[in-house]
Amino acid sequence: MPTIAPIAHVGRIAPALPPNGTARMPLNSLELFAGAGGMALGVARAGFTHLAVVERDKAACTNLRENSKLLDPTAVAWPVVESDIQLFDYKPYARRVALLAGGPPCQPFSQAGKRRGHRDNRDMFPEAIRAVREVRPKAFIFENVRGILRPSFANYLEYLRLQLTHADVIRRPNERWGAHSARLEKWYTRGSVETYRVLLKWIDAADFGIPQRRQRVIIVGVRRDLAVEWSFPEPTHSEDALLYSKWVTKEYWDRHRIPKGKREQASARLRSRLERLRSEGVMKGILPWQTVRDAIIGLPNPVQENDVPNHVHVPGARKYPGHTGSHFDWPAKALKAGNHGVPGGENMLRLPNGKVRYFTLRECGRLQTFPDKYVFTGTWSAVIRQLGNAVPVELSHRLAESLKPVVLAEPTPG
Repeated sequence: MPTIAPIAHVGRIAPALPPNGTARMPLNSLELFAGAGGMALGVARAGFTHLAVVERDKAACTNLRENSKLLDPTAVAWPVVESDIQLFDYKPYARRVALLAGGPPCQPFSQAGKRRGHRDNRDMFPEAIRAVREVRPKAFIFENVRGILRPSFANYLEYLRLQLTHADVIRRPNERWGAHSARLEKWYTRGSVETYRVLLKWIDAADFGIPQRRQRVIIVGVRRDLAVEWSFPEPTHSEDALLYSKWVTKEYWDRHRIPKGKREQASARLRSRLERLRSEGVMKGILPWQTVRDAIIGLPNPVQENDVPNHVHVPGARKYPGHTGSHFDWPAKALKAGNHGVPGGENMLRLPNGKVRYFTLRECGRLQTFPDKYVFTGTWSAVIRQLGNAVPVELSHRLAESLKPVVLAEPTPG
């Protein structure tokens, strides 16, 4: 979810579409607010073809163009469009997109920001809604921070849901959002046909194998004329399974070859939980949460010279209240974009000696499940912002994969 920076454009941006044969493919996608490309990469891994990848930040666009060429030498580079989303023309994409995806900027709703919500000029949900209305994808995915669930945003969040559900009930010129919301409520309660059926869910990325406690809100819409059922993917990983592998089977420590004298000891508060796990075990098929150690295994010490791209030690990390770094043997704390204060403020690793160091860009990439061959260019702070705002690749892959049966369905008449 990239930050919004000024960009000079006049009129609507309407880039050329791929050849008609490509545009008619059943798994076409349109990516908005692309940032570092986590969502775009996950959607592509699920088999979708991007008709456009839209982002306004120049540095992010450079990374998107270069890496889309490297990820698959046999594929055409993504059609990256460097544009203010408010100036983007969706008409050429109408009815040609199976999946619309993106993460509108989170700063208006982030607990670390000013929390101005719809009063913040960085709130791009109105543009996301415009995209849905004008493109009419079969399905859409939007991601945002957990802060959007705060009670102070509850009315606005319901307003967003109603707009996505009834995308054709457009806000009138000079109409306040509260009045528009009331109009939508009347439309909804009189049983008017929905444009989309919209689901919203709070999830923790760690529950899907991401080595990071990244708690986010996912909004998914499925077009009403598709006679299909869909539900959010079930979690595949759990904290219980990690506890079991650490302190019941000891498999975690054995796998990482950690000597018994250097293994973390279970805290007193976990003892009753561990007793339950010893007697009951863990749910079949559920894997342990992935830890920082799992994620960065095989990478050399960045303090020493190495040839791993983006794996360079950046000095200056320090602990301060609320910023104490991530533990080796637990999922990392959520990576931050560094839009306030020290760039990447919480993006630190807590070392066994009690000191901290910044995660390298490569380590951050792994925590966001980017492949190692995805190489980031630009200043450290600029890339940290991109990675801190990114949607984990594997999480977006799981979501997009689950929606394939939906978007492959044919519309029903009537």
